[in-house]
Amino acid sequence: MAESRKQLIVEAACACFLRKGYHQTGVRDIAAEAGISLGNLYNHFSGKEAVLAEIAALEAGDLAPFIAHLQAEGDPAAALTRFAGAYLDFAGRPENALMTLELVAEAVRNPAIAATFAGNRQGLLAALVGLLEQGGDSGRLRRCAFPAETANVILDLVEGQALRAVLGEVAQTAPARAELLDFIAHALQVA
Repeated sequence: MAESRKQLIVEAACACFLRKGYHQTGVRDIAAEAGISLGNLYNHFSGKEAVLAEIAALEAGDLAPFIAHLQAEGDPAAALTRFAGAYLDFAGRPENALMTLELVAEAVRNPAIAATFAGNRQGLLAALVGLLEQGGDSGRLRRCAFPAETANVILDLVEGQALRAVLGEVAQTAPARAELLDFIAHALQVA
């Protein structure tokens, strides 16, 4: 019961953060959205920042399948394309893109939140670096002089495209998706 109440609070917080923004949301708003008393919320979380920390912990679970894509056996080039497509789909969901904006804004202001989310991204980057190095060693991908920087660029491309699509700056179409995936694949192809 306590775990389901905690999940209810997290879901209510996400709804509030998406609707009003992190800074405009108070703990009373979260409690009201969850349909619980303020005291009940404080039984599970010390405050709004603690709820955000729980969301960060849950994000690590959301990223686990993408890390698994990158660490799966098989052709590194195909794994990279599968990963980039799946991650683009995930990052391009409006609720994920908007939550990312809220979290990035708060991470700039709050070093503890920044550290938590940076840890999540580091896990994803480490798996992507591993794939790039494996692909370079096997001759299936172009060997990168700076695989960590290349991995960051790939994530930036995917996340940027997803965010621009949600903001309406680019069309979220199959050709736009294919163009991005084709660009990543061709950039890392063996010459």
